[in-house]
Parts: sequence; structure tokens; C-alpha cells
Amino acid sequence: MTLTRAQKEAKLREVADEVIGSYLIWDDENSAPNLTQIEDKILELRQQMGQILLEVAVASQEMNQPVESPKCTKCGEEMRYKGQKEKAIESRVGGLAVERGYYHCARCGSGFFPPGPATRVGEGAVE
Repeated sequence: MTLTRAQKEAKLREVADEVIGSYLIWDDENSAPNLTQIEDKILELRQQMGQILLEVAVASQEMNQPVESPKCTKCGEEMRYKGQKEKAIESRVGGLAVERGYYHCARCGSGFFPPGPATRVGEGAVE
């Protein structure tokens, strides 16, 4: 699903407001935190914001079926496109559920979620 600019902005502002609110509550409750406590809170908040930025960036990309179906790595048969399926991945920012094209081999029954251009998340970002 491709998000409009307004949808991206609304989603990001909502989470940014939550992150700011969470920091302000923490700040009110911790009058004299040490550097480690401050760093721990900032890292937690940065993870929350980074996660939503990643989700918005991935959700805003077109996820099209490649023009040519891949060949099965097990038997060499041309695989059939079976539509978009959800796949849990681990990125450098954190865990994420993405929808990608799924391919199935009628001959040997193996399945395949192609990386890279099928998700348009960038080289090395999706395994």
C-alpha cells in the first residue's frame, strides 16, 4: 500500500508526539538522572521513532510483481506468482512485517520471497 505524503506526515507526527510526551513524563519523574539513565531513555525513544520511520518508508514503496518469474533454486522450474504475502524481517533498525511478492514452485513445492526490487527497500535491507 502506497501512502500519501499527508498519511506519512500524520503517522509520523502521531508517533513523534507520543515520543515527546513519553520523554516529558520521564523527565518529570526523574529529577536527577545519571548519564546512563538518560542514554537508556534516549535510546528507547530513538528506537520507537526509528521503527515508525522504517514502517512508513517501507509501506510507502510500490511492491510490484517482477516482470519475469524466478526459476526454482531446487529444481529449475519457473515459479508462479502467488500474490502478496506478509513476511517478518529483521532490519538494522528492528523487526518489521512487510508484504512482498510470493512465488511457488508447482513441481517441487518450494516457496520464495524475493528480496531487493520486489520490496524496493534497498540492497541488503531485506534478507
